[in-house]
Amino acid sequence: MGHQYHEATDGVVNLFTKANHDLSMIHHRLEKEYQQIYPDNANPMKLVSRIKKVQEDISTLKGQCHELLAAKQDLIDKAQRVLVENRNLLQRMQSSVGIPFTGEDDAAFTNFKQVIDEWTDQVRSRTGNETHDSDSGDLNKLLFSAIVQSN
Repeated sequence: MGHQYHEATDGVVNLFTKANHDLSMIHHRLEKEYQQIYPDNANPMKLVSRIKKVQEDISTLKGQCHELLAAKQDLIDKAQRVLVENRNLLQRMQSSVGIPFTGEDDAAFTNFKQVIDEWTDQVRSRTGNETHDSDSGDLNKLLFSAIVQSN
């Protein structure tokens, strides 16, 4: 092996080396036995490996879900801010040049506000948070936690 151990630990090192060798042999024998007994998709050793892989994937997906929800909330916030600002600017421009405000876009604007309110209510209902003083970042965290907890 090339390693120099203190003579007091030689017995322990030898024991661990033998145990490692024995476990490797058992693993190999079980693998061969399972290959003979089970089809590939039912092999318990492969199922354990797949479960570990799925658990790792879930962890990765949770992070990606958080990023996606943050991006979605950011898009909603920006769309709301830009559309409201543009609507207000258009109304001021119409007013400054003497064009009367007809209110033709009120239905579309009302629908837009309703969609935003429904999204906010949906987030709050899934999290059990009925207060309406949270900012959009908190909404995003609430939605993310509700989705992760429900899985």
